[in-house]
Amino acid sequence: MDSETVNKATWKIPNALALIGSASGEEWNGMTASWVTQLSMEPVLVGVGVDNSAVTHRLIAESGVFSVNLWSPDDARVFVKFSKPAGRENGTLNGRPVHLGITGAPVFDEAIAFLDCEVRAAHDLGTHTLFLGEVVDAAVIDEEQRAAALSDTRMKYGGVKRGGH
Repeated sequence: MDSETVNKATWKIPNALALIGSASGEEWNGMTASWVTQLSMEPVLVGVGVDNSAVTHRLIAESGVFSVNLWSPDDARVFVKFSKPAGRENGTLNGRPVHLGITGAPVFDEAIAFLDCEVRAAHDLGTHTLFLGEVVDAAVIDEEQRAAALSDTRMKYGGVKRGGH
């Protein structure tokens, strides 16, 4: 089994794309994530896989909260902008308006739906940590729009580590 085969196979896994909002104190961030899934119905738990070296990882670990913001595939370029730490200015992250959810995590005003979560567990799985968050607030802003998926972009994430990753 070679690395390229593993990469090609894992890139075929259908993954939603979301912006993960995180905050600790006055520091806020938004991060593109493709490893997002529901894990339980009672309580409602979602899991997000976050690179251990990411700013978002530190902020979630410090605060114990995060938001999952689902986005329209018609505006999928936003995910490239949030593949690096976000700039915060005048109630925005990378120029996108945000407000604080009930947990204190940033929620994107342009999201088609969001989940505001409190961390219930964190599991270090090697390169990434799986944060399990209990949904404490949620909203659907656009009932008709489907959420963006990795396949809506030219982005690839998963498999084995590659240079610069």
